[in-house]
Amino acid sequence: MIPRVHDMGTRTIGLLYYLYGPGTHEEHIDPHLVAAWDSLAPDPGRDPEATYGDLQRLLDQPVIALPTSARPAEHVWHLSVRAAPEDPILTDEQWADIARRMVAATGIAPEGDDAACRWAAVRHADDHIHIIATVVREDGRQARIRQDGARSQAEARKIEVDYGLRRLNAGDCTAAKRPTSAEHHKAERKGKERTPREELREAVRRAAAGVASEQEFFDRLAAAGLLIRQRVAPSGDLLGYKVALPDDRNKDQEPIYYSGSTLAPDLSLPRVRERWATNASEPDRDAAADRSSGSARVSPSTARRQATWAVWQAVLVVDQGDDGQIAAQLAGAGEVLDALAKTSAAHTRHELRDAAFAFERATRSHVRAGREHARGLRQAARDLVHGGPALGRGEDGATTAMLIDMVFFLVTAAAHWHGMKQHAQQAAAARQAAEHLRAAYQAAAPMCLSVMHQRGRRLSHPLQRKQAAYLRQAVPELAEQVLTEQGWYALAATLTEVESAGHDPAALLAEAAERRELDTADSISDVLVWRLRRMADLPADASAMPEHTATAPTATRGAAQRPTNRKVRSAKSL
Repeated sequence: MIPRVHDMGTRTIGLLYYLYGPGTHEEHIDPHLVAAWDSLAPDPGRDPEATYGDLQRLLDQPVIALPTSARPAEHVWHLSVRAAPEDPILTDEQWADIARRMVAATGIAPEGDDAACRWAAVRHADDHIHIIATVVREDGRQARIRQDGARSQAEARKIEVDYGLRRLNAGDCTAAKRPTSAEHHKAERKGKERTPREELREAVRRAAAGVASEQEFFDRLAAAGLLIRQRVAPSGDLLGYKVALPDDRNKDQEPIYYSGSTLAPDLSLPRVRERWATNASEPDRDAAADRSSGSARVSPSTARRQATWAVWQAVLVVDQGDDGQIAAQLAGAGEVLDALAKTSAAHTRHELRDAAFAFERATRSHVRAGREHARGLRQAARDLVHGGPALGRGEDGATTAMLIDMVFFLVTAAAHWHGMKQHAQQAAAARQAAEHLRAAYQAAAPMCLSVMHQRGRRLSHPLQRKQAAYLRQAVPELAEQVLTEQGWYALAATLTEVESAGHDPAALLAEAAERRELDTADSISDVLVWRLRRMADLPADASAMPEHTATAPTATRGAAQRPTNRKVRSAKSL
């Protein structure tokens, strides 16, 4: 059940006309009163003798009784309460009980308070009601309705239990503002998947991913096709900004602008400025990139490799760091996801976009993020953007699969951390993002792993047995399961390349397995393939390596510099 406190209003009659009217798209059916402060309150929906003016005058009576100078400028309070689509249709009596509970919880009409505010609950659809109230009490004082949104949410959680309705996650007031019903209807009318508010939030987040200067931020917004309006002080200092979609206009055909802060709390100009204040860790390198008009400093595959390493470092922080450091890493992970979605190939773009859209909620909580702790992730996001779009095949396609694998790991670790902190909405958002990442991986990985699979099948039998022996030595408890997986041949081919590169396959494999929980992985072999290729600095695309069909050299060298072994608590791997 979703309650929503709307902006305060000045005209009771105007809101009544809307509630009892046909709606903007004729969606209002049989508008009528289900409850009110007085059981004898007139109902213009069911009583032909009652008028909107009759109900308005009664609701406004305590306001009108005050001297003009003492009347509040905005006195109309409005709360809508909506059931989930899968919930049963509630009766008028049930909605009346819900309305009474809501006005009591929010401070409009506390239970047993004879001098409370006047209110009325109107139902004009099966799945929701609207409650209208005037905030001046019968005794002339104004109602104490501070934190009415949080109180209504808390009461909604209790109502869900009492009525057996779908139980939603408790919020903490850090979520972005939801689109209004009018915005949803407008999007549906135009055949759009998302409302303008949601499209703009996504576009601005992508523009802010890895950004290093104010000019670059606004250049990215313009390149995304957004209309931009800046708020400038008399001194010439920039105070804020608004953006609009070119095709989103009001009845006068004027663009509808949204400020960054109304799109999301972390998209206000001061909050975005915090990003480039901490992103400028390599000023000379960034300046060189700016002088070259944003030309790619690294290839897409190199950018993805570097991002994979940065994400792994973030995973270690989520496991070992303090709350401020972890919150910073999750905010940085959001930038990486935005950049990855922006530069992904067509076959993974939709799922990665949905993953970034979902994970946005998991990047904000009441834990204060120390942004300086996420420089590595923000630089990775910047490199992804400047590296340009991936083609989805060859080395950049394989490194994309590798990066998705690691981002999935970080996102599931984020879900675990949020769950431990009882951040219900954030944990749910991270889990939803993980499912989209799983789908993106399944779209990206097959074309990359097929070459390794074919090479593994062509290995000589002695060499296959040798790789199986390494596997049994490194992970004896999981070896037999891995040997039955379809991905075993890709792992065998990778172990052969690891050995040819001069590493000890068994030692490196043991380290890769030690770095995470593996017994819940959908494909243990897939996980180990990407870990080994990253740790041994092998090309993600196996076709770039010579094929081996005989016994590989036995001489080995120590593994390249890698972070200290650490088993990380996390949810399922890919």
